[in-house]
Amino acid sequence: MMLTCSYSGIMVKTQYFKTGCEEMKITRTQDHLPGIILTVLLFLADITFTLLLLYTNLISAKYIGIIFAVLLVLLLIEHLLVRKFRKQLSFWIGTFLLVIILAVLGIAGFYIIKTYRALDDITGANKEITEINVYVKQSDAAQNLMDTADYSFGILSELDRQNTDAAMQKISSEINHEVSTHEYGSLTELADGLLKDECQAIILNRAYVDVFEELDNYADFSSQIRLITTEQIERVVENSLSEQTGSSSAADKDAAVTDQIYTIYVSGIDTRGDITSSSRSDVNIILTVNTRTRQVLMISTPRDYYVPLSISDGKPDKLTHAGIYGIDVCMDTLDMLYDIDIDYYFRLNFAGFIQIIDALGGITVNSDYDFDTGQYHYVKGINQLNGEQALAFCRERYAFESGDRQRGKDQMKIIQGIIDKATSPDILRTYLSLLDSLSGCFETSIPYDVISSLVKEQLDKGGSWQVLSYSTDGTGDTQQPYSMSQKAYVMVPDQTTVDKAKSLMQKVRQGAMLSEADVAAQ
Repeated sequence: MMLTCSYSGIMVKTQYFKTGCEEMKITRTQDHLPGIILTVLLFLADITFTLLLLYTNLISAKYIGIIFAVLLVLLLIEHLLVRKFRKQLSFWIGTFLLVIILAVLGIAGFYIIKTYRALDDITGANKEITEINVYVKQSDAAQNLMDTADYSFGILSELDRQNTDAAMQKISSEINHEVSTHEYGSLTELADGLLKDECQAIILNRAYVDVFEELDNYADFSSQIRLITTEQIERVVENSLSEQTGSSSAADKDAAVTDQIYTIYVSGIDTRGDITSSSRSDVNIILTVNTRTRQVLMISTPRDYYVPLSISDGKPDKLTHAGIYGIDVCMDTLDMLYDIDIDYYFRLNFAGFIQIIDALGGITVNSDYDFDTGQYHYVKGINQLNGEQALAFCRERYAFESGDRQRGKDQMKIIQGIIDKATSPDILRTYLSLLDSLSGCFETSIPYDVISSLVKEQLDKGGSWQVLSYSTDGTGDTQQPYSMSQKAYVMVPDQTTVDKAKSLMQKVRQGAMLSEADVAAQ
C-alpha cells in the first residue's frame, strides 16, 4: 500500500514536470515571435523608404546614407525593446516607437511621391498642340461638321499653311470627301469672305481670332462667328541642349548639371485654356542661369517688338505673334535677336499664374509707381499680392508713360517675387497646395533629372540666389506685321539696349558677378 502510494505520487510529479516543460517551450516561442514580426515589418518599411529616395533622386546620396544609418539604429533599438513579449513595459514602448517611425516614414513618403509626380508631370515637355478651328457665321444653321460637308471653306493661302493642310486632311476624312476651299491672302480678306458669303465656313488657327482684336474694324469679329469643331495638330518641340554627360555615374551627372549655365525662355501665353496649346506669347523673358555663381539674369523683351520671325523669311512681325506658330518659333526668333542658343523653356498660362501665386500664399512685389488698373490699386513700394492682383499688376501698361516697357519690368518683378517666396522657409506651409497647382497650368522642357539635381544642390548648400533684371527698349511706330493684313502699333528695337542685353548675358555666362548698378546703367 505504501509503495503504491509512493509510486502514484512519483507519477503525478513526473507528469507535472513534463507538462511544465512543454508549457515553458511554447511560452518561449510565443515570447519571441511578436518581436520578430515587428522587427521584420520595420525593416521592410526602412528598405522601402530608402529605395523610394533612390528612385525619386531628390536627395543626395550622402543624405540618403545618413537617413538609412539612422533607420538602422532605430531598427536595432526597436528590436531590443520588443524581442521579449513577456517584458510587457519594454515591449509596448517598442511598439509605440514602431508606430511613430512608421507614421513618420509614411508622411515623408507621401510628400516625396507627391513631389516626384508633380515634377514628373510638368518636366520634359516636348509636345505642343495647335488648335485649328472651323467657324461659320453666327446666323448659319450648321451645328456640326457634317452639316458643313458641302460648304466652301475659306483658308489662308500662306500663313500657317502647314497646320491648315493637316487640319483639312482630318476634316476630309471625317466628312468622307475632299473639302472645297477658297484661298485668301490675308486675315481681313478671309474674314470678309465669310461675312460676305464668298465661303460658308473658314478653317483658322484659334490664335488668329485674338489677332483680329488688334485690327481696325474687326475687333468684334469673334462675336460674329461660331465654332463648329476643333482639329488638334500635335507636333514635337526639340530641345537644343545635348546630353550633359555620357558618364553612368549619378554623382558625375549631378555634378555636370549643377556646374552648368542654362539659357531658359519663359513664355506667358494669353490663354486660360490648355497649357500645351500654341498661343500668342505676351510674356517673353530669357533667364540666364549660372549654377556656379548662383546668379540669374532676367531679360525682358516687349511683346510688340518688331523683329523677323524664324519662319517669316525676314519679314518683321510682333514678337507676341511668334507664339501662334509654336514655342520653338519664339525661341528661334529670340535666338536670332540676341545671338544665343536657348536650351529650355517654361510656359505658363494666365490661369496657372493665378493658381501658383495663390498656392504660395501670395507674393511680395516692390512697385516702381503708385497706380490703378481699374480693379486694383498699387502703392509705390511694397505690395502684398494674391494671384488675381499679381496678374493685373503684370498685365497693366496703359497706366504708365512707358507703356509696355514698364509692363515688362513688372513681369520680372512678379517672377522675382515667386522665386523669393518659393526659396523661403514659408514654402513649407504651402508646399502641398503648390504642388497641386502646377499640373495643367505650368510646364517646362527641362528634364526631370536636371530639376532633381538642382533641387538636391539647393538642399545641400541652401542659401539664396542673386536675381537681376533688365528690359530692352524701343520706339513706338506703325507698321504692317507679317501676321497682320493692316498696319498696327509695333515697337522698333533700340539696338543699344539689345546689345546691352547681349553683353549682360555673356557676362553672367562667363561667371562675372553683376550688380544692380550694372543692369541699371544705360
